[in-house]
Formats: sequence, structure tokens, C-alpha cells
Amino acid sequence: MITVLTPAYNRAYILNNLYKSLCLQSDRDFEWIIVDDGSSDNTETIVKYWIRENTLFPIRYFKQENGGKHRALNKGISVSLGEYIFIVDSDDYLTPDAISFIKAHTNEIEADKFAGLAGLRGWIGKEGTIGDIPENDKYIDAKNSERKKLGLQEDKAEVYKKSILQSHPFPEFEGEKFIWEGSVWDRLALEGYVIRWYNHVIYRCKYLKDGLTNNISNEFLSRNFQGLTYCTKQSLELDGFKDKINIIYEYIEVSEIKGVKLKEIKDNLNIPLLLIYFSFIVGRLKKYIKLLLRGKHE
Repeated sequence: MITVLTPAYNRAYILNNLYKSLCLQSDRDFEWIIVDDGSSDNTETIVKYWIRENTLFPIRYFKQENGGKHRALNKGISVSLGEYIFIVDSDDYLTPDAISFIKAHTNEIEADKFAGLAGLRGWIGKEGTIGDIPENDKYIDAKNSERKKLGLQEDKAEVYKKSILQSHPFPEFEGEKFIWEGSVWDRLALEGYVIRWYNHVIYRCKYLKDGLTNNISNEFLSRNFQGLTYCTKQSLELDGFKDKINIIYEYIEVSEIKGVKLKEIKDNLNIPLLLIYFSFIVGRLKKYIKLLLRGKHE
């Protein structure tokens, strides 16, 4: 069985789209878990109505104090009954064949090296996919860290083995309500786990203005600095030199908001001070050139 796991925060106005798509699934051997991350709207009323009225598939609802998407995911993973977990955001929905496609291919990824499988995301309201995989490839087996070089760009629709997610929970830091989901995906890559990436759309999405993706700023990250530090250290283990420079400079910019000095960054990231200074100079130079070019076009 598949667990469709949806963390939700004040999304009563749009959650019905996902519910309808689940009702239209050609294979209904799945459960839907909604973890309400402290919503103040009528999410609970709506979901409990569905629970009473729906006979197509089991729906389970859990409400907890607002603590961020990663804590909601950890809760949902801990109570899930499915062998595979499909994280589906509250503002997105599934294609009618999503569950049947997943189930048809889980027997192909039983080997221990696989953490799960993935399909493509398509846009809501317009043609095309969000990223793709190289043309004519039915699927590609690769670690999350290998996606860029293999042309597996942009967001995908990943389905993970429950056993893997239960043994790799999202890190939680006291007082912080955000950490990149990549904190787990990168950890799995570092441990050598592979995903089978399929060239098939199973997920539809649109990045809304009130969504998490569109509201991540340096100021926001500075309020979740321990999580940022954790993710940055992992990224530095995975990426090449050019990407490392960009990652370090991005961390420096957030550190400035926190009042963290360059020498303190050395201890936070456990990297040479010379590399931090170099990243700082390169980053500032790129920013200056970008401002100059913008001025010429205005």
C-alpha cells in the first residue's frame, strides 16, 4: 500500500483539488494522511467531513502545534501504514494514474540500493513539465546528488520507502520551523542510495504566492540558522568546487543578518578560512557585476 502524505497549513481553500484527484485514482490501494501544522482556518472541519463521507480510501487526520513542514512530515511518516510514502503538497494534485503507476514499478526497486522512485511534475494550467529527464530515456537510476549532471533538473515527484524515511527523519532544531527537505535527500545521496527517475508525469503543481517556495528569503533562513548550517555542510560534501563557492557565499549573506563573522563561519562549516574569504570576494564581485549590468539596461 502507498501512503499519500500531505502536510497542511491554512490550505482549506485549495486542499479540495488534491482530494478530488485522489477520488479519481484508478487504483485506490492507498491511504491519505493529512498532518495539520496548526492551521487557524477550517482545514479540520473539511477533512473530518471527508473522513465521514468518503468510502473510497482511508483518510487519517492529525493536528499538531505549528512547528514547520519538516515536523509535520516526521509525524506523518511515524504513523504511516504504507510501504511507500508519497509526499504531496496541499496545493498540488495527482494525475489519475499516479498510484497505479507507482505500484506497477515498486517491484523494480526492491534492491537495498534504492531509496525509492520518482515521476515527473507537470504544471497546473499550462502545458509542459517542471524539468524533465533526457529525451527517450524511460528512466534513469541516480543519486539525488547526480541529478544536475544527468539532466534531471527541477522538482520531481519522489516516492520513498517508508523504512528509509523512518530511519532518516528530518532534523529538528529547537526554536526553528524550517529545514530544506534536501537535508534528508542529500543524506541519502551521501550514503549511496539511488532513486529510479521515470519519464512519466504523476503530479501536477503550481507555485502559489502563499507557498513555502515563494517565501524563502535570507531573512527567513536567518531565523532557521541551525537548519541552514546543517544543510550547507551536507551540500559542501556533495558539490564540486564551483558550486561550493556559491553555497558558501549564500551562507555568508545569511550569516551577516545573524551577525555571524567570517571567522565564526569557519567553525560552523568546518572549512578553511581561506576558502571562506575567497568565496566572499568572488560572491561580492559577482553581485557588483550584476548590479552594473542591470544599471546599463535600465
